[in-house]
Amino acid sequence: MDIDFSLVLVILVSISGGLWLLDVLLIKRSRLEAIQNYTLTQARGKKNSEIESTVAELSKEPLVIEYAKSFFPVLFLVLVLRSFLIEPFQIPTGSMIPTLNVGDFILVNKYAYGVRLPVVGTKIVSVDDPKRGEVMVFIPPHENKYYIKRVIGLPGDTVRYENKSLFINGEPIEKEFVENITVNTSIGDLAGTLSSENLGSVIHPTQHIDAAGGRRLRTTWVVPNGHYFMMGDNRDNSADSREWGPVSEENIVGKAIAVWMHKEPGLNLPTFFENRLIR
Repeated sequence: MDIDFSLVLVILVSISGGLWLLDVLLIKRSRLEAIQNYTLTQARGKKNSEIESTVAELSKEPLVIEYAKSFFPVLFLVLVLRSFLIEPFQIPTGSMIPTLNVGDFILVNKYAYGVRLPVVGTKIVSVDDPKRGEVMVFIPPHENKYYIKRVIGLPGDTVRYENKSLFINGEPIEKEFVENITVNTSIGDLAGTLSSENLGSVIHPTQHIDAAGGRRLRTTWVVPNGHYFMMGDNRDNSADSREWGPVSEENIVGKAIAVWMHKEPGLNLPTFFENRLIR
C-alpha cells in the first residue's frame, strides 16, 4: 500500500501545532494559576529550596506538549521543503532505462512548474510550463500514485509513434543509432538497440527491443489543452500515455533534476557513485 507522505506530514504538523497552540491559550494559563495559588497560600514558612522545587514541578509541561513543541518546527520545515521546493523519489520500475535505473533515488523540483498546496495539489503560484524533453513526475489519469516519464507532447501537439519512430506535428524526431545492446525483460534478455534522440533542446538516450512488435494498435494521439503526452525512454517496456492517455496539468508533481543515490533491490547498501543531473 502506498503511503501519502504529504498527507501524513500535514496531519502531524496540524496535531503538533494544535497542541502547542492549545498549551499557549489554555494549559499554560492553568499552570501559571497553580503556581500563583501555591505562592500565595501554601509557600509561606517553607524553605526556598522546597518552594523552588514545587514551582518547577508545577511549571513542568505535560510530556505530550513537550514533544509537540519539539517536533513541530522540524515537521513544519520538512513539510515546506517537501511540498514547495524539493521532494525525494525512488525509481520503482525500468520504464526510464537507460536514463534512470531501478533503485535510483532522485530529487524532484516542486517549484519548477508552480507552487502547489500539499495534498490537494492546487496551484497557487505559476512559475513555468513543462518543456518538451524534460523528465517529469506526475500522477497518471488511471492510478493515484507517482509516475516518472519524459515530456514528449505539449498541449495541442499531434504525436505519432510507429515502427519505433517518433513524429511530432508531422515532423520526424531525429534519432541516431548508438550501439546494439542486450535488454533485460521479464521473459529474459533480448537483443535491442540503444539510440540518441534529439528533442530540440534535449538530447537523451532511448532503448528499443528489436523483436518487439506493434502491441499497441493506436499510433497517433492529439494532446488536449492543459495536458501533456508522456513516454518512457525504455520505449518497448513502458506503460505511458500511449496506453492511458495524456496527463492533466493539475496532476503535475514536479521536474526531476538529479540522481543523488542508488540502491540495488534487496539487502544492498546504497551507493553515491552514480550521482548525476537528469537530462
